Amino acid sequence: MRTVLRRPDFRLLFGGLLASMTAESILLLALAIWVKDLTGSDGLAGATIFAVIAPMTLAPLVGWFVDRYPRRPFFLAANLVTAVLLTPLFTVRDAGDVWLVYLVAALYGLSYITLSAALSGLIRQLVPVELLAEANGVLQTVRQGLRLIGPLAGAALYAAIGGWALAGIGMVGFLTAAAVVTALPTPQPAPPTVRLRWPAELGAGLRHLAGEPALRRALLGYGLGSLVMGFSESLIFAYVDQGLDRDAAFVGVLVTVQGVGGLLGGLCSPALVRRLGEVGTLAAGVAFFGPAALALAYPDLRLGVAAVLLAGVSLPLTMVGLHTLIQRRTPPGLVGRAAAATEAVVGGPQAFSIGAGALLVGFVDYRALFALVGVATLIAGGYLWRGRHLSAPPGARPPTPPTGPILPAPRRPADDADQQVATGSHRSPRR
Repeated sequence: MRTVLRRPDFRLLFGGLLASMTAESILLLALAIWVKDLTGSDGLAGATIFAVIAPMTLAPLVGWFVDRYPRRPFFLAANLVTAVLLTPLFTVRDAGDVWLVYLVAALYGLSYITLSAALSGLIRQLVPVELLAEANGVLQTVRQGLRLIGPLAGAALYAAIGGWALAGIGMVGFLTAAAVVTALPTPQPAPPTVRLRWPAELGAGLRHLAGEPALRRALLGYGLGSLVMGFSESLIFAYVDQGLDRDAAFVGVLVTVQGVGGLLGGLCSPALVRRLGEVGTLAAGVAFFGPAALALAYPDLRLGVAAVLLAGVSLPLTMVGLHTLIQRRTPPGLVGRAAAATEAVVGGPQAFSIGAGALLVGFVDYRALFALVGVATLIAGGYLWRGRHLSAPPGARPPTPPTGPILPAPRRPADDADQQVATGSHRSPRR
């Protein structure tokens, strides 16, 4: 990771992202707590999270919109708009204003998808292909570190200074990110592509994901795992209550342990990508969740600590493997749509599994559900592992022979994404 952090452009981007990711980490839980204080309803507080997730259905439209504009100015503008979107929170006074919190939560969820798609394309432009895994690993390590302190800090700040001041802090984070991005050098623009009719462009990201073998297997395998991995969001409370016979607040201790595992996974993920390839790293991340879930089916504190630590390691491995694969195997002009489509394809099953887990835990033994999660994720990890050859590690990739006649000028070394899509029908033809 030191190599990519030595690059002034990425180091500058990293500084801006640190500010915006900090704002993100403190806002989400604080908004739900605010609704709980205003209404006294746990259900209405939980609906705040749903409001953030709901805009995921618009991901194809968001990706199409992102891909129509240059990455750096678009990312800058998106951070400015996100800061402005928080301003309605300053008018919230009582339970009658809860709709404003929901509105901000929904717009924030839409902004999150937009920023993620734009960031994926910006990193693809700024960072050489061989350093993509390191760049994604750095960002995932920071995200996992913020998971340790962000939600708790947000809750503490809300209790100390109130929701309006917290909204102001969030705005400062996004404005800081925008200010830092203005100092980034302008990346070399991607070659122009032929514009299709807008219905075809909307589905271009999904068609690319379905047409590229490595991406197709990655999303099928991870999607299968996601159908059950979300169960753990509810099952962990039953594990603490029924299994360990402890207060629900003890879940916070386990979340902290999981965050430590996330830091370890983020630090190790670039080395795993170099050794196993992107699909192999994704397979390891999904498969690691299997023994963790199986261990949680047996209520023992020492075993439980080891299990949540392993579950924490799995998350950044899956994210780094998947994001790096998308960036490597997608033409630059299509990265936004592919990244947004991935959010929808993966996030949909996750949202469904969270809701299903909350329902099932009421009448099915949590141990049986954890066993189901463990078996399903091991199967998904095995399916992914069998396809690891689709994204062999860089050292194991044979050189690709030149295509076409003699070129008029020396060409730059092509990355795997360009090689994969050079002859694919799913990419828009070059002008």
